[in-house]
Amino acid sequence: MNIISIIQNGVAQGVQTLYNQPVAPETVPCSVTKKEFEGDFTITVFAWAKLARKSPVQIGQDLGAYLLQHVPAITRFNVIQGFVNVTISDAYWIDFLAQINQNPAFGQARQRQERVMIEFSSPNTNKPLHLGHVRNILLGWSTAKILEAAGYDVVKTQVINDRGIAICKSMLAWQKYGEGKTPESTGIKSDRFVGDYYVRFDKELSKKYKIWQETPHAIELFENRTKKELDAAAFFKEYKNKYFNENSKLGAAARQMLLDWEAGKPETMALWQKMNGWVYDGFNQTYEQLGVHFDKNYYESNTYMLGKDTIEKGIDQQIFYQKPDTSVWIDLTHAKLDHKLVLRSDGTSVYITQDIGMARLRDQEFGAKKVIYVVADEQNYHFQVLFAILKQLGEPYADGLHHLSYGMVDLPSGKMKSREGTVVDADDLIKEVIDEARQNSVESGEIAAFSETDKEAIFRKLGLGALKYQLVKVHPKKRMIFDPKESVQVIGQTGPYIQYSYVRVSSVAARAVSEGIDLTQKSDYSDLKPAEKDLILKMHDYPLIISEAAESYDPSVVANFAYDLAKLYHKFWHDLSILKAESEGAKIFRLQLSKAVAQVLKHSFGLLGIEMPERM
Repeated sequence: MNIISIIQNGVAQGVQTLYNQPVAPETVPCSVTKKEFEGDFTITVFAWAKLARKSPVQIGQDLGAYLLQHVPAITRFNVIQGFVNVTISDAYWIDFLAQINQNPAFGQARQRQERVMIEFSSPNTNKPLHLGHVRNILLGWSTAKILEAAGYDVVKTQVINDRGIAICKSMLAWQKYGEGKTPESTGIKSDRFVGDYYVRFDKELSKKYKIWQETPHAIELFENRTKKELDAAAFFKEYKNKYFNENSKLGAAARQMLLDWEAGKPETMALWQKMNGWVYDGFNQTYEQLGVHFDKNYYESNTYMLGKDTIEKGIDQQIFYQKPDTSVWIDLTHAKLDHKLVLRSDGTSVYITQDIGMARLRDQEFGAKKVIYVVADEQNYHFQVLFAILKQLGEPYADGLHHLSYGMVDLPSGKMKSREGTVVDADDLIKEVIDEARQNSVESGEIAAFSETDKEAIFRKLGLGALKYQLVKVHPKKRMIFDPKESVQVIGQTGPYIQYSYVRVSSVAARAVSEGIDLTQKSDYSDLKPAEKDLILKMHDYPLIISEAAESYDPSVVANFAYDLAKLYHKFWHDLSILKAESEGAKIFRLQLSKAVAQVLKHSFGLLGIEMPERM
């Protein structure tokens, strides 16, 4: 039981004893005391004034005296208006520190009998993973790890979008311009190899489109335009999709390839399997670099027909309705949405139909009480609609659905665009941050004596730590700019800054061991200094931090906690001597305190998927 719960229980017993009024302990308002007041925790007593028929100040005095007598951890109190500020004994905090050091799993909650599914990454097989995917992947992975630490049984899944017109564009471009080249023959990473042909398709389409704009047909379309305010450049920019669907031979060929795939034409299927196989190999290499894996992969090519049976049953139940053209819709105006199409007039499904089917399939397979979709905020409306439909269908898991919506990531140079080939590939990004970490470390001159293997391991941990921390320290809903150079700095709120705190602990522990100091011996130290107490108080919050991050699906809560703890350790390092402490007891205590800080930093970074270097 943490100290807040101890205080809350003491207050509840006090109110019952003093005023004969039952109080649920968890409802007792208890928070950290503001720095301008004396005390560690503050209890607000206004709620009991009417029950006790006393002033808040008198109630505060009564409760303070009761707590002082019945809660051994409390050593003194003061009352300001309706607030009781209590001070916790140094002995309590010293004992609590010993508990941290005796519990390698400190912070983790007991296992719950509750399963959570989290879907993230979910890439398209027409291009490699890019910076936007990396934020998605890291948010998904760290949320999953935090939920596991909070005691949930977590299933990590992805839905791979391996069909559709975009994939056919890559296939057609390779068929027309590839000249039989392969990832092996060119030495290009296999998912990038396929992505290059997606870009090539758009470039070829743009070339032909430019030529077509000079044809009599195009000129006639422009002259007869309905939006007279559009000049030629604006008109043809707006018309490009229509050109692809109605005028382009390349567009016609890509659409035919999609029809051939849907018909199961053998040569098209063979090409599709070959190119998707290349992409999967590339994805897996990137996932391995990021330290990520999935418990179950779903493929849209296997699931895109799902949901139709649910729609048909829903029509009979009058949940859905048909229009005269036989298209099927649902009225969601009661949920402050609109009418939503779920089946086209030709009987084909839309994305929402597939998602309905997928939700039911995954419930049958895993029975998760909560399902979290990690998808960019561009799809906010889609998930509002999906969740409203599933509730209207009466699905038993509908109340446990959550869209972990996140803002897009830009570079200092601006927004990325896939079709124009201006997207930063995940692999390039990983290489860049590792190179930046290498440059910083080489310049510092602190690792010159290390072997090349050890150096590379350090560069990788620092680079990936910089990348991962920078992308999860920001609240998911916020759009952000990622600067690789800034991310690897060892000052400010960065991954390497926190890793450096951990390395400091490792170095002082190593020196202590070399001097023959037994870190397990009991210390007689009893008078905590402010910097020591601040560290223990911060670590005391760690289980609550994990719980908060799990319930809000927000890894930035853990990331910011780690930074705050690292800052406090740097202050402690500068304010107090460790190996040259004023007494043997102080030295042992501070070494044990440092050990606990290292343990909590390593655990918190582990939840973010970040490794700690032992040296840097």
